[in-house]
Order: sequence, then C-alpha cells, then structure tokens
Amino acid sequence: MIDLVQLQKRVYQNKLEKGFNVTDIYQEFCLTHGELSEACDAYRKKKDDLGEELADVAIYLIGLAEILGINLEEEIMNKIEKNESRVYENRDGVLIKVKD
Repeated sequence: MIDLVQLQKRVYQNKLEKGFNVTDIYQEFCLTHGELSEACDAYRKKKDDLGEELADVAIYLIGLAEILGINLEEEIMNKIEKNESRVYENRDGVLIKVKD
C-alpha cells in the first residue's frame, strides 16, 4: 500500500535536492500538462513507455500537491466518495448528473 502523504514529501524532497522548481506554481501546472500530453502521445503512438509517462504525470501532480500544502490522499478519498454517491441518467447517449 502506498502512503501518499509520505510519497508527496519524497517527491518534494527530490525536487529540492535536484534543484527543480518548487515556487512557480503556474510553471508546475504547465509541466504537469506537458507530461500528460506526452502520455497521450505515447498512447496514441502505442509506445512502450506509456506507463513511465503516466508515472511522470502522477509525480508532477503529487509534487504540486505538496508544494501547495494539499493532502492529496485525503482529497482523492473525499472525491471518490462524492463521485460514488452521484446519480447520473443517460439522455440520448450522454450521461447527465442528476443528483450530487
């Protein structure tokens, strides 16, 4: 089992040790977006490194959460519970949320 709180700290510590950005939030969002684009490209081109690209996305997201002081594990669990309680209807092939 992964301890996401400890993983956040580990990712952040690695960023500090290697001299990566930990202050420019907009840059971190852009870099995260870039990694997601690379993962999409790997999927589209059926490259062997798709898993590694997805890991990059997760690492950037985890690092960003730590920089912002967000407990990502707690937020994910809360969001999963919220999503599980939502009710959707299929209207002409489109899922529409009808109850939060």
